Amino acid sequence: MADKTALVAQVVPDLPTFAVDDGFSYVVPADLEGVTVGSIVRVPLGSRRVRGYVVSLRRGSGEGLKPLVSVSGDLPVFDEALLQTLRWAALHYVAPLSVLLGRAAPPNLPRGKGRAPGDAVPDHVSPLPDLSLAAAEHKHSRPVCLLTAGSHAQAVADIAGGPLAAERNVAVVISTVDEAEAMAETLAARFGSRVLYVSSSLAAKDATRAWVSAERHRGYLIVGTPELALWPLGTPSLWIVVEEGRRAMKAKQTPTLQVRDLVRRRTLVERTSVAFLGALPTLDTLARGATTVEPPGRVWPLVEMVDRREDPPGGRVLADRTTMAIRQVVKRGGQVFVFVSRRGYAPAFRCVRCRELRRCPECGAGPDRGDRCRRCGRELGPCVECGGRRFEPLGAALGRVIEELRRRIGVETVGGVESARQVVVGTERDLPYIPETALSVAVDADSLLLAPHYRAEEDAVRTLVRVCATVAKGRGRRCLIQTGQPDHRALGVLRNGHPLAYLAELTQERERDGLPPATELLAVEVSGDASAQAPDMDGLAAEGIVVHGPELGAGRTRWFLQGNSLQSARILLRAVVQRWRDQGLKVRIDADPIDL
Repeated sequence: MADKTALVAQVVPDLPTFAVDDGFSYVVPADLEGVTVGSIVRVPLGSRRVRGYVVSLRRGSGEGLKPLVSVSGDLPVFDEALLQTLRWAALHYVAPLSVLLGRAAPPNLPRGKGRAPGDAVPDHVSPLPDLSLAAAEHKHSRPVCLLTAGSHAQAVADIAGGPLAAERNVAVVISTVDEAEAMAETLAARFGSRVLYVSSSLAAKDATRAWVSAERHRGYLIVGTPELALWPLGTPSLWIVVEEGRRAMKAKQTPTLQVRDLVRRRTLVERTSVAFLGALPTLDTLARGATTVEPPGRVWPLVEMVDRREDPPGGRVLADRTTMAIRQVVKRGGQVFVFVSRRGYAPAFRCVRCRELRRCPECGAGPDRGDRCRRCGRELGPCVECGGRRFEPLGAALGRVIEELRRRIGVETVGGVESARQVVVGTERDLPYIPETALSVAVDADSLLLAPHYRAEEDAVRTLVRVCATVAKGRGRRCLIQTGQPDHRALGVLRNGHPLAYLAELTQERERDGLPPATELLAVEVSGDASAQAPDMDGLAAEGIVVHGPELGAGRTRWFLQGNSLQSARILLRAVVQRWRDQGLKVRIDADPIDL
């Protein structure tokens, strides 16, 4: 009679293919200790020995099963709860399960005991007392959006103090390496050795050491970049996500993981809590029931508009009013930051005859210098307002702005961010390095508002708020925004400093137009001309899934899937994508695409 008491492990080999998602069964030798869910193991597969992850254990017959070869590392890299999130992510982002399992592991094999935090937790007063109390007791609570602008370190410290004092782990996710490092340094001044910094910039051994310390011990404040969202980290009782709407919070390559959604899923499964910090929460977060907490005063500093509609044709990049304001601040010895949205020739164009901004008559996007819309491809033709055919650039790129400022303000006074001069000019990537200013200037708000995607307006406000947040508190300090459409509602919310009513209006429009978060979107991209694959996508349409495309351009073929729920589409796509990849095609699945 066959022995049915053998310990059998289900192992997913570390191979980037959907074909191994279900895993294979192996018998665990009696002398092999430490095998548990999440263990990294070596297993025979065909004629090879490969790395794999244990996803379940059971008692049963081991007859005919090959044995596990070995266990790697001292710790499992996920538990049952985290495995649920990893399985969800594999389906949601249409990615092989092994790829997601690997995201939970540190760079090196986890070994050792790490170090325990030793510093006491200082006194604190939390701006979110109910959330902090729930986290201290390791309980699940409703997600909270705390509306803050500028540096978020003080809010993070005050919210995290309660759980840390109760010896719970707290995880803080920030967009970029430099911002995460700066946050960790600021928090370390308050919490000492309780702060762990983790990012992709660390050496593999240092990142692994931090991974082990967080998993082995409790009472850590773990600060890091987006990869943190799938690390076990000792099951944090509280997650804090800083500026969840930033583009860096979503991976560009497959799988296009979104920190916001991963963390929300983890807190639901693990019954823990999350706080989102930032001046402008995403519509997705609000639509999923997050509670918002808005300060009694303005969320960001004072904003004024500089109306460029009355500028004569061929005018300068900076309006006279803007230049005068910069001169006044320079004369007083203050610091000025001038924000430029991009490095191209010009962010927007306007008709020389009627001075209206040039827009695509089909989709409303702002065009570049070409004759076709960069969003929908329609031929633009003359001005839709007056029929004029001459258009002039409005705004400028980085070099042109610096050149003009040096002519008007002084060569020694103006430079790029790295120059550390009194007037610095930079783009969005420079925002984390701008010291507090007396005056900030957004040269070309219109280029942001007219960007060729459905989130343009929301993203424009989010970026401009970050520009405003560089202004220090104090009388007479402000942000100037140059625009050819000062009555635009997005600029209105910047003036009043309170975004919730505006976000509610955007949500209603998305529902009316059938766009996220009211519906789901999924982009399927194949490099080159993949028109031969159209029948596969037609098969999805036959299943009742709305399929838009194919769209050819920029060296790729793209389809968009849309619906109230794309769960069935994701399941069906797994076989389609694997077939295409087996044919040698390069396929990218963009779940919840931003640029559309």
